[in-house]
Amino acid sequence: MKVVVQQFLTLDGVVQGPGGPDEDRSGGFEHGGWLAPYGDDRFGEMIVEALLEADAFLLGRKTYDIFAAFWPNVTDPDNPVAVALNTQPKYVVSTTLDTAAWNNTTLLKDDVTASLARLKREPGRELQVQGSADLTQTLMREGLVDAYRLYVAPVVLGSGKRLFPEGTAPAAMELTDSEQTSTGLVANVYERAGKPAYGTIGE
Repeated sequence: MKVVVQQFLTLDGVVQGPGGPDEDRSGGFEHGGWLAPYGDDRFGEMIVEALLEADAFLLGRKTYDIFAAFWPNVTDPDNPVAVALNTQPKYVVSTTLDTAAWNNTTLLKDDVTASLARLKREPGRELQVQGSADLTQTLMREGLVDAYRLYVAPVVLGSGKRLFPEGTAPAAMELTDSEQTSTGLVANVYERAGKPAYGTIGE
């Protein structure tokens, strides 16, 4: 399976608290819910289409807590998001959780890098990372991310956790898909393409 990071982010790269004011106030973040104005029908369709590409989900502790408190209670068989999240295998990376009670969830506590490398060798399409910014940065450091599906909202916040913080390892990317919604949100898919190339413009 390919590890595919799926993230909502601002023009200045902030990924913190897109879904609501109280989703993540760590560090004094006061801009939670910034994604809400940019949702339209096509955006909702994109999310469903992306979820249906996943054969398993990979979550950090905070995202797992948010998802596990909500999605198991959505039992409508016609809700494709709920069906995907409730039935597909889920892996939660945490050193503080003792159990993970959500259906089909496996807790990864020890030697996470080796566990994820093993999962990447399993047959399937996407091992999809939902949110989980801290986990994503760990995956990037370990060279375990194969692709990014990024939903970029046309807003600048100036503060908050960023997807690519200072010190991120350099990497070249290939843009393999791009679509803009009616609200100006742009969905881009990038595949890893090795190391960056350098040169001088005009030569």
